[in-house]
Amino acid sequence: MAMITIREALNQALDEEMARDPKVFLMGEEVGEYQGAYKVSQGLIQKYGPLRVVDTPITELSFAGVGVGAAMVGLRPVIEMMTFNFCILALDQIFNGAAKMRFMSGGQYKMPIVFRGPNGPAHMLSAQHSQATENWFCNVPGLKVVAPSTPADAKGLLKASIRDDDPVIFLEAELAYSLQGEVPDASAGDFVIPIGKADVKRAGQHVTILCWSKSVQHSLTAAAELAKEGIEAEVVDLRTLRPLDIPTIYASVKKTHRVVTVEEGYPFAGIGAELAYRIQHDLFDELDAPVTRVTSLDLPMPYAENLEQLVLPTPRDVYAAAKAVLYRS
Repeated sequence: MAMITIREALNQALDEEMARDPKVFLMGEEVGEYQGAYKVSQGLIQKYGPLRVVDTPITELSFAGVGVGAAMVGLRPVIEMMTFNFCILALDQIFNGAAKMRFMSGGQYKMPIVFRGPNGPAHMLSAQHSQATENWFCNVPGLKVVAPSTPADAKGLLKASIRDDDPVIFLEAELAYSLQGEVPDASAGDFVIPIGKADVKRAGQHVTILCWSKSVQHSLTAAAELAKEGIEAEVVDLRTLRPLDIPTIYASVKKTHRVVTVEEGYPFAGIGAELAYRIQHDLFDELDAPVTRVTSLDLPMPYAENLEQLVLPTPRDVYAAAKAVLYRS
């Protein structure tokens, strides 16, 4: 096991999959000569050349469309969005092209394409560059949506996403690229984490905290504080948002009977709302308190750092929500 960052883990995954399968290629803005806006693709153009690490103009709609066409003819493109805020310009190709092609062709075309890049609030980049987009993609049938929180999960899930025959939206927390963690190296064998499997990051018996991406770190911090008061929170990292790992989620709810969801997205029509609906619909008699949601505030992100901190969810918010569902506020 090696201690590396999420950035390095993603780089390893890309390198290993490009070496394993010559049909895999990377395309996006500054992925080649500049080595990637967040240095995820560092060293890849030197190793694989400009035909497999393709620098593009600032034209998200066009290179997303090139990727969809490439996937239709059997290649396995990895399309990097410099930020998922810019994917708005490419949503027609993602929603109406990648997501629907396999269905509309009656299965004649597979769609092995990954759209990846930084997602979620950044730091002092204001409203147009600082928003969580995962609920948009989860609303579209045909897409798989992955949001890892650790270096190991980032590597294993990206490798699985590249090998998948359906389109995958792979969301990397913009402020977590430097987060470190243990990751199996190549000598340990082919390290792949299946899409659709949640992971219990901390076991507990009093309250379930459902989270993903950067909100996992907030939840673990809150759980450590709750433990000082004798409250053992179970932190379930969903890892994949579509499809959801319902068995793992429901097993935790049946154990704790209380649920908090944590996300950096907006509250209206968020992922937490879907989770709350499913849990109360299917497990109503298991609940000892209403499901509580922790989200960002419902407004565009301010530029000022002090205001930005007021908008974003914090470990203290998760702590307070857990205390509330335990009626120990």
